[in-house]
Amino acid sequence: MGKVTDIRTTAAGLYFLPVQTRVPLKFGSETLTHVTCARARVTVADVSGRQAEGWGETPLSVQWVWPSAIPYEQRHEALKSFCRQLTELWSSITTRGHPLEIGYEFQETVLPGFWSGFNRRHRAGQEPMPWLAALVCCSPFDLALHDAYGNLLARPVYETYGPEFMNRDLAAFLQPAVGSSVSFKGKYPAEFLAASSADRLVAWHLVGGLDPLDDSERTGAEPSDGYPVTLEQWIERDGLKCLKVKLRGNDADWDFQRLVRVGQIALGREVNWLSADFNCTVREPEYVNGILDRLRDTQPRIYGMLLYVEQPFPYELEQYPIDVRSVSARKPLFLDESAHEWKHVRLGRDLGWSGVALKTCKTQTGAVLSACWAKAHGMSLMVQDLTNPMLAQIPHLLLAAHTGTIMGVETNAMQFYPEASRPEAAVHPGLYQRRDGELNLTSARGPGFGYRLEEIRRELPEPAALCKA
Repeated sequence: MGKVTDIRTTAAGLYFLPVQTRVPLKFGSETLTHVTCARARVTVADVSGRQAEGWGETPLSVQWVWPSAIPYEQRHEALKSFCRQLTELWSSITTRGHPLEIGYEFQETVLPGFWSGFNRRHRAGQEPMPWLAALVCCSPFDLALHDAYGNLLARPVYETYGPEFMNRDLAAFLQPAVGSSVSFKGKYPAEFLAASSADRLVAWHLVGGLDPLDDSERTGAEPSDGYPVTLEQWIERDGLKCLKVKLRGNDADWDFQRLVRVGQIALGREVNWLSADFNCTVREPEYVNGILDRLRDTQPRIYGMLLYVEQPFPYELEQYPIDVRSVSARKPLFLDESAHEWKHVRLGRDLGWSGVALKTCKTQTGAVLSACWAKAHGMSLMVQDLTNPMLAQIPHLLLAAHTGTIMGVETNAMQFYPEASRPEAAVHPGLYQRRDGELNLTSARGPGFGYRLEEIRRELPEPAALCKA
């Protein structure tokens, strides 16, 4: 027997919103200068026929989801094509239930086969599109599903994750680690997530590999648009307290010197915390350990400010099952790109990872389930950015506010394309401006994700796809 609040999808739409960066953002060996945001609309109906629509959005960050030597535009067009085809798929789902149940079934039973078929049909003889890319393309629809459910019930999304609305407990989705005393029987996400949102979050600023740190590093090619350019200017304007430092992962001396230089600026400007992101380019724990030990021995204050280390090693945990206990013994070590879903989190824990960096771009369903699994097993959480502008920023921040992170949330769209979010910022100024090192979430209230979409004056382009059941 289901619940009267169970829903099914009846229609889906897709819009592509192009965004240009004001300054380049380096991703490993590639550099991002523009991105396409996929915005999805999903319409749902309950058993009585009442309908509501919801919205979700995710940047199709090609360099992040599909690092490769093949031309950018080939990968970009493949992602857009995959999104268009997903629109029809999402409009025709016959599963009824709670969004978490529908999203889980879709990712377990529909998306894998569709992704494999897409690679056979469209990538035959070519490099296949990665699973991470498939998840990112799926995420705006999944987010829209959760938003629509909240809108239908006139409740915030995070008030709907308990037994009042869900047909199945977490044991239907998650399996505990072997040998642990954890049980998910009779437990629901509501037990691991806060129903009410924190009003403020500490903001993490991204220090990209190409970012000038002070005026001495300016080249003259920086934009003159009224926004800060150097790290020092950003710290001063936004009152930053936390800095995430992008590193190369294949040049130990450069990585060490970068951490020292940023750390020295941080020490002189009342910044409290640093994190190190090696961008998945490292193959051996000794590389990270060497940098950490050198930092500990020569720059102990900066070493003490290093709160955690993020994903130094390759995405594919099964292909690269590296024992990372020597790294996590030095500093908390967080999965990011590898944490596709809770099963990968479980494997990561077995290999010695100590925390998980969640992202809404891997679907709201996956993020919620991974958060529950990780918290049940004593792992720490962070919520990381995909440089989320516009609507994408709101579920991203709400995830951090409801999961309880180790420290705030990463948020950097205001660094790279602040003007892109101007219509949304007019309604939610605190979500798109960092002040005193924090974001103010008080405007994101109401049903669904609290977008207050009817107040946001944004002209959407012509739809890329529209489908009905």
